[in-house]
Amino acid sequence: MTRIILVLVGFLIFSNAPAQEITGSQLLEKAIAHHDPNNNWKNFKGKLSITMESPDGSDRVSEIAMNLSAEYFKLIWQRDGNMAIQMVEKDSCSISLNGSSEISEENIKKLRLTCDRTKMMKDYYTYLYGLPMKLQDLGTIIDPKTQKKTFKGKEYLVLKVNYEEPVGGDTWYFYFDPNTYAMEVYQFFHDESKNDGEYILLSGEETINDIKMPKTRAWYYNKDNKYLATDVLTAVKGL
Repeated sequence: MTRIILVLVGFLIFSNAPAQEITGSQLLEKAIAHHDPNNNWKNFKGKLSITMESPDGSDRVSEIAMNLSAEYFKLIWQRDGNMAIQMVEKDSCSISLNGSSEISEENIKKLRLTCDRTKMMKDYYTYLYGLPMKLQDLGTIIDPKTQKKTFKGKEYLVLKVNYEEPVGGDTWYFYFDPNTYAMEVYQFFHDESKNDGEYILLSGEETINDIKMPKTRAWYYNKDNKYLATDVLTAVKGL
């Protein structure tokens, strides 16, 4: 009888204990399982067509081709009557403007057509469209504690991320739907005490190579909620 009572007491104690909070690594695993259930990102090969809409300028249409295994990246963009092609393949880089590789110093400076800029764009697009899988990269520091936050009227599970030097110095927050673990918002600060940086609202999904990528990204300043631009994934084609 005494043993039965002890077992029952133990059961009641544990059954009334609060549920274990999800850890940062567990939340990331669940988010990746939603967005890339078959682990396809590491060998991604395909094209993205993206239209950037901004309130103070004309639309910029970009076609991006990526082959991660071959370390290949190609960006073709059109805006204000110009068309540029910027390509990186392993350590080589090539750039052309309106069909010519001979580009004036004025246009190089005005349009930022340099190899350093091209490599930066490669990192930019592979990071954004590779999220949340890119949070597994070396140099990424995942906070073991998750948070619950309400943002724009919706409650999210939030993952805090920092980076080792020289990978990056910003602080990032990734907001996931608590039921589906879909990534719906992310936010970064250069200096969180100053409320600088930006937040990005994600809506819709485009499935590419079995990877669920956000269809629309709308960018805003943290400090005053000023709208900056929207990126729309408008078409998908094979590489």
